[in-house]
Amino acid sequence: MRSPLNLTDTDSLGKHRRRARAEGRNDAMFLHSQVQDEIRVRLEELDGRFAAAALVSGFPEFWKGAFETAELFPDREILGAPASRFDLFIHAMALHWSNDPVGQLIQCRMALRPGGLFLCALLGGATLQELRQSIAEAEVFAAGGASPRVAPMGDIRDLGNLLQRAGFIDAVADSITVKATYSSALELMRDLRSMGETNALAERKTEFASKKLFLECARIYAERFSAPDGRIPATFELIFLTARAPRS
Repeated sequence: MRSPLNLTDTDSLGKHRRRARAEGRNDAMFLHSQVQDEIRVRLEELDGRFAAAALVSGFPEFWKGAFETAELFPDREILGAPASRFDLFIHAMALHWSNDPVGQLIQCRMALRPGGLFLCALLGGATLQELRQSIAEAEVFAAGGASPRVAPMGDIRDLGNLLQRAGFIDAVADSITVKATYSSALELMRDLRSMGETNALAERKTEFASKKLFLECARIYAERFSAPDGRIPATFELIFLTARAPRS
């Protein structure tokens, strides 16, 4: 039986990611591409040389091309990374789905050598704020009440505090906002499917949602948020966590 404390249905999350990888739509991975660029810039600014690097991702093939020398670990609650082995540990666009984020961060810290660098990128709380509002209102109209459909994501301050709780030092949290535009909410939902970011909440309704719900969501979204050219915006908040393992 699933623990009531679990936010994510990890089996469903795995299915969504496998489906997204099978579709192979690299254009839908634009957030991952932007994060890769950001991480490269940050590493260049730090001017660090890393003899041994590790990387956690739900899309290892996509990330392997960007960090070819990194040892890859699957995005699981138990990472399986050996202790005190790495100078650099990258946690890539996955922590927002973790049922135990502090536990994941502790595992990353323990895998680092003293003074080793930790970099994490994940989706933050402002992500899909327009979709959240629209689909909640649509559910009240179409189904008589709202249910969990978009994962609640962490606030930057809370996520920064998690680094300290996990035993890191020199912790810094910052964010950037990415605005994408779509012809409709339905096109946005198709993109989320191709990103592997569709609903994997443990408490979600398991029956199929009606077409009426999604059409109503699209109507509300367009009515409330569309630009003069008729396209709708979608907000994505990318949060970056940077820290060091204790030096002794």
